Amino acid sequence: MKCVLIVGTADTKGEELDYLRTQVVEAGARAILVDVGIGEPQCSVDVSRHQVAEHLEPAILEGRDRGVAVARMGEAFEKFVASFADFDAILGIGGGGGTSIVTRGMRALPIGLPKLVVSTLASGNVAHYVDVTDIAMIPSVTDFAGLNRVSRVILRNAAHAIVGMAGASASRSQQLKPSIGMTMFGVTTPCVTKVVEQLKGHYDCLVFHATGTGGRAMEKLADSGQLDGLVDVTTTEICDLLFDGVLSAGEDRLGAVARSRIPYVGSVGALDMVNFGAMDTVPEHCRGRLLYPHNPQVTLMRTTVSECRAIGEWIAAKLNLCDGPVRFLIPEKGVSALDVEGGAFFDPEADAALFDSLEQGLRQNDRRRLMRLPFHINDAQFAAALADSFIAIAD
Repeated sequence: MKCVLIVGTADTKGEELDYLRTQVVEAGARAILVDVGIGEPQCSVDVSRHQVAEHLEPAILEGRDRGVAVARMGEAFEKFVASFADFDAILGIGGGGGTSIVTRGMRALPIGLPKLVVSTLASGNVAHYVDVTDIAMIPSVTDFAGLNRVSRVILRNAAHAIVGMAGASASRSQQLKPSIGMTMFGVTTPCVTKVVEQLKGHYDCLVFHATGTGGRAMEKLADSGQLDGLVDVTTTEICDLLFDGVLSAGEDRLGAVARSRIPYVGSVGALDMVNFGAMDTVPEHCRGRLLYPHNPQVTLMRTTVSECRAIGEWIAAKLNLCDGPVRFLIPEKGVSALDVEGGAFFDPEADAALFDSLEQGLRQNDRRRLMRLPFHINDAQFAAALADSFIAIAD
């Protein structure tokens, strides 16, 4: 029998949580009700708020500031759910505070484990709650203030949905091929497409759009053990991190490479550009720079010699922390479709600064190597070198 973790604030949503538990059981699963509320529960629970709080500090429940208590309970629930292994799916409900607590714990769980939230906030911008995970959200339509004819239907649907998801996750076919994460941008698509063609016979190739969320999603999968290697062709998100673009993947970009020690082949794809929105959104201090309107909603800014040098130093410092097998390949004839002779971003001096700072900064040894190749990033020979390099360190 599948087990569903039901989570919510039992001090304010007791009636709804109790109803959910009944519906999950009627749908054919075992239910464990976890209370993440601050006050006294209004229904019986299987895991008390005190048991959750103990994963951080029991004093969470003693403070008078509810906002602080909710934030701290979210931290505690994240730690609790990471240590609680006996469940096949998780179902939460909440208003503002409850949704924040429940989804914080869900975001720490592996991608693929069914996660569903019924929330009063689900019809708005839910990026803050979902982030780069696979949390599904259902609008509650009415507020959680006791059961009514609408909430009963929605909660019953959610209960049956999560039980179905739990069963489906157990019966899904097993992927026999090792999996590889790859990063791609429009200006590196020819390269990545060729790499996929060469590796897909032996590997399950998961391609991520290097838009900030893409890089973070890929590294989350690496951290959770669901990737067996990375072919990180397009590291452009680092430009946006360092120079205030809109597609940053954050300071932890490449962090999962060091933590997981999985085979890593990287390159300098699209490090010639910082991303902004429409032309009128480009910061004032950048208006005099070399700008390229990729489309009406996206404006690209060419990175300078000094910026390229800083990018190379940043990447080298990150890769120096990696104990797993690392190969970093440099295409000396250009890093994107725009960085080609006659192209909008062709700048050999800036590229040279990038390449030289990488080579000087990377501490090379028998497991960590840098290779400079006389090709453009989108040349077939460069794609072949990336694929061959991965095969060599993955075997």
